[in-house]
Amino acid sequence: MTSLAAVTGRFQPFHVAHLELVQIALASADRVVIGITNPDPQSRRAHPDSSHRHLPEANPFTYYQRYRMIGAAIERAGLQRRVDIVAFPLETPDVWEHYIPLTAVQFVRVYTSWEVAKVDRLRAGGYRVEEVAHEVAQPLRSTDIREALGIDSGDMQWRELVPPGVAEVLAP
Repeated sequence: MTSLAAVTGRFQPFHVAHLELVQIALASADRVVIGITNPDPQSRRAHPDSSHRHLPEANPFTYYQRYRMIGAAIERAGLQRRVDIVAFPLETPDVWEHYIPLTAVQFVRVYTSWEVAKVDRLRAGGYRVEEVAHEVAQPLRSTDIREALGIDSGDMQWRELVPPGVAEVLAP
């Protein structure tokens, strides 16, 4: 068991697969740091392996809203004593260790070329990375949840895709 692990992402919004990844990391570590990437609009950058991650419509939630979502999910799951939430400026590797120590093991679930590139970047920045296998052919995508949130039809199926605490923050 390692003493510190990390899970990083945009979390637009934080969904059940994100919480599952945090729980996987907690099974291997005493503490987990959740790093919220792209904490402000100026930190977003286009990336050749992802055509949308930097666009405003893919980032509707502020850092504060994402912090609240994650905090609520972690609290409802009873994990708050072992989890810290911080900003993580993914586009500025020279400052990473000021947010998440380089001794942390980064847990990343790889579905697309974006995650492959992220793994490479984290390793190049000095982190040990644990690639977590996925069992589903079609991953849960925050894009689908954002689209469901925009529907005014009263369809509340999106609630099943996010932890209970997140649903409370998104639709109190």
